[in-house]
Amino acid sequence: MEENMKLATVEDTVEYRLFLIPDEPRDPEKHKETLQKYIERIMTQFAPMLVPYIWQNQPFNLKYKPGKGGVPAHMFGMTKFGDNIEDEWFIVYIVKQITKEFPELVARIEDNDGEFLLIEAADFLPKWLDPDNSANRVFFYHGELCIIPAPMKPGAVSWLPSKPPTIPQALNIISTHPENVLASESIQAAVNRRIRGYPEKLQASLHRAHCFLPAGIAAVLKQRPRLVAAGVQAFYLRDPIDLRACRIFKTFLPETRIMTSVTFTKCLYAQLMQQRFMPDRRSGYQLPPPSHPQYRAHELGMKLAHGFEILCSKCSPHFSDSKKSPVTTSPLWAGFLDSLKKNDYFKGLIEGSTQYQERLEMAKNYFQLSVNRPEGSLAMNPGEEILTLLQTLPFDFEELKKEEANLSPEDDDQWLDVSPDQLDQLLQEAAGKKEPEPLSKEDEHYDLTQVSKSMKAFISKVSTHKGAELPREPSETPITFDADSFLNYFDKILGPRPHESDSDDQDEEEFECLDSDDDLDFETQEPGEEASVKGTLDDLKSYMAQMDRELAHTSIGKSFATQKQMESLSQTTSNNSDEEHTGAGGSVMTPVDVDLNLVSNILESYSSQAGLAGPASNLLQSMGVQLPDNTDHRPTSKPTKD
Repeated sequence: MEENMKLATVEDTVEYRLFLIPDEPRDPEKHKETLQKYIERIMTQFAPMLVPYIWQNQPFNLKYKPGKGGVPAHMFGMTKFGDNIEDEWFIVYIVKQITKEFPELVARIEDNDGEFLLIEAADFLPKWLDPDNSANRVFFYHGELCIIPAPMKPGAVSWLPSKPPTIPQALNIISTHPENVLASESIQAAVNRRIRGYPEKLQASLHRAHCFLPAGIAAVLKQRPRLVAAGVQAFYLRDPIDLRACRIFKTFLPETRIMTSVTFTKCLYAQLMQQRFMPDRRSGYQLPPPSHPQYRAHELGMKLAHGFEILCSKCSPHFSDSKKSPVTTSPLWAGFLDSLKKNDYFKGLIEGSTQYQERLEMAKNYFQLSVNRPEGSLAMNPGEEILTLLQTLPFDFEELKKEEANLSPEDDDQWLDVSPDQLDQLLQEAAGKKEPEPLSKEDEHYDLTQVSKSMKAFISKVSTHKGAELPREPSETPITFDADSFLNYFDKILGPRPHESDSDDQDEEEFECLDSDDDLDFETQEPGEEASVKGTLDDLKSYMAQMDRELAHTSIGKSFATQKQMESLSQTTSNNSDEEHTGAGGSVMTPVDVDLNLVSNILESYSSQAGLAGPASNLLQSMGVQLPDNTDHRPTSKPTKD
């Protein structure tokens, strides 16, 4: 019946909290009333952005949360954004704007991964900040990202606690030292890059497509466009039990289908398009041949109809819509409607027109769910909401059929077909990196020393159990590599070279110099521990000596290019006899050309990638090195003489 069926998904969730400064009011009940008024003001002021937005799973919401466990009373919200990561970053933008519009509020936001704002700016974080000490340090205040610093030493700064602060401590620090807790410009830029373009960006996230749908679904989506998300999710996350309801349709009959225009988010549209599905023959939903000009509209409509039928099948046949109270009777409705008009929510539409009424119904629904929702009340599930609309919403099937001839053009979905080059560009933009400029003809003679220098800079970095650090800006900072120091470190670990002394005293003195890098304190070791370490080192030396003896009888050394070989290439053929006279023994002692071997091996790996992503290109790109395209088309086999 189908090839792709997603049975389960992990629901990603973002949580956000808004605190009022000062955070400890004398009267808790009065503070609760104050916070509830703030919720009404916030949801009303940001309604023009929030009302038309189509959320993947759950909308932005706020409710009062009493103080508990050292956390003062505050405004709390939680949204399951699922597969659409743009929902999460839209919420970040909203929270940031709230603290800008209401400067007496401090906001905190995190998701399943924890401090995801720090994850976004990971390349620019100070060394001391890690997941173990980042609790209660990241906030928005006055529309700016704030990170409460940690003192270099306990008590060094009187107003900074030595441990991660509590929420009351953090709020006090932010309110009294706002200029000292601002995040650095690079961290701010990394976060702002993800929310750049809002609110104009909201329209770019939508996709309008023609769908051959039952008239009931078309009428429901005209009144509640956001319900398209529930329909898509029901189809996308269907299981065999859900599909039993779609063997024979009871609510959305295929005979009532009409052509209509549906607005999706790009994420929802992609979810519908990427799954292959063939309906049950008993359902009545037959698809035309793939060559049919309206095949895609029929396919989208069929999938969406299955999603809506699944939603309605999960409702009790005797459900009650008593949960819904009249909207216009609320004392808050008049002020909410005035705020919408002031913020140009109706876009100049004539009052009483069809489009005006559609936007008004959307506003009423938003008001019911977000502003005027009684505390502790339960919202309707999507299936109940759809059935309620079908019972109360009058629609003319013939009128909807006439509208088919005047449908607005659907959007181009070529954005679904991303080429490898476009994907690389998108990934670079997401990482905040500028797209590297293509190499010009003047850059034909590429300087390969940049590759070896970058690799040496990478090797010289100190690595820990958390991983190795890449040079952040290799183009801006000079690369330094002390080969003697590099070899000395190996000598200290593997033992001295043959011409050096092999005394125990020297070994002990040299290892004491490594305390700062290896976090080992040999001076404070017990005699038994010191003997154990020395024994381990002796064993390692013997292993290395044995390996040298075994490799001396192999041709492994010939696989490396040596400095002697490179010199011979620049000499004339008359010097070849001298090189042969040197013999195998001389070549053994000839130093290996580390740079040449490094570059040649990297180029060989890069060439074998055939233009695709691979270890060589990924490592070099992370260090800011761009290799030119391979224009050396060498033959795969040597030509033979006739």
